[in-house]
Amino acid sequence: MKANCWYGKNDLRVEQVSDPEILNPRDAIIKITSTAICGSDLHLYDGFIPAMEKGDILGHEFMGEVVDVGHAVKNLKIGDRVVVPFPISCGACFFCRKHQYSLCENSNPNAVMAEKLWGHSPAGIFGYSHLVGGYAGGQAEYARVPFADVGPLKIANGFSDEQVLFLSDIFPTAYMAAEACDIQAGDTVAVWGCGPVGQLTIKSAYLLGAERVIAIDRVPERLRMAREQGGAHTLDYEEVDVYDALMNMTGGRGPDACIDAVGMEAHGHGIQYAYDHAKQAAMLETDRPIVLREAIMACRNGGTVSVPGVYGGFVDKFPIGSVMNRSLTIKTGQTHVHRYMQPLLEKVRNGEIDPSFIVTHQMRLEDAPAGYEMFKHKNDECIKVVLKP
Repeated sequence: MKANCWYGKNDLRVEQVSDPEILNPRDAIIKITSTAICGSDLHLYDGFIPAMEKGDILGHEFMGEVVDVGHAVKNLKIGDRVVVPFPISCGACFFCRKHQYSLCENSNPNAVMAEKLWGHSPAGIFGYSHLVGGYAGGQAEYARVPFADVGPLKIANGFSDEQVLFLSDIFPTAYMAAEACDIQAGDTVAVWGCGPVGQLTIKSAYLLGAERVIAIDRVPERLRMAREQGGAHTLDYEEVDVYDALMNMTGGRGPDACIDAVGMEAHGHGIQYAYDHAKQAAMLETDRPIVLREAIMACRNGGTVSVPGVYGGFVDKFPIGSVMNRSLTIKTGQTHVHRYMQPLLEKVRNGEIDPSFIVTHQMRLEDAPAGYEMFKHKNDECIKVVLKP
């Protein structure tokens, strides 16, 4: 089969690889019909995630048709159309029983590697380095899905792939990030980053009752989408001082909740950005926490900072004094996708949201390397790329 394979920083190749096979009675094989490039895939492309190996297949947002199942999989049959959650979860361990699926204790065979970096291991993840299992990803014609009796969600016909594909990751990620803010009537929520997760976070904040959402970015088409599709007020951080603008818009108190939908490769300007960029380039700091610092400093006293943006290692100048002295709550984590798939599918079915509005480009799988370049550099007003194997 064809697959999009990692060969190093900014080096992807679509090549022929072996077809996946059933290795465990709880496996399924999926023929992929749609797969997306996620913002967190760029962290692999840019070389910021360790433990990648040449030939690794990328991709953790995918859906398709079941073409084979292990004998222990009783809930799926050949021909079923399914969306696959990006965390791999056994459904039976301590954390899965608590519906904290991204913390599954049984799905990362390389847990020892993760424990050395993070203290404990999260769940295995498709196509996201050997640190989280080394599983082949879904930017391919076929994928093996472990614990298929737990993860995949069956989708009835009547939905386009683009309407339901993002149940695999970014819609639940956005919704969990907004839900973590415990939004109350009248609340103002600030969202840094108007990429795909940011756009769906804006929608989710309104679905959960926010009075006003303020979206922050610098890319004109992303700010325009946040206004026109999301109903957000927007700030261009290259034109205004974000902290001052947020104080002016909230009577000097600050937003009730601040959401960092950017993560480790945040852009910025000025001395602080140059400082972080230089330290990251010299491998003296793994992540650029420009947005995280700004979100913490801007959040009102007693408010919540929610972090769906991906961070990988260690950051410098973390304002813990602001967090402690102003009683802030920080919530973060890889998304417990399984928990949200069915409820969010119902919101799509009911017409409360159609996540397909974020798709700006459809490309062939063979063109995946070009898609990564376009997405990374935001060329051709690219916001979300869906690949068709």
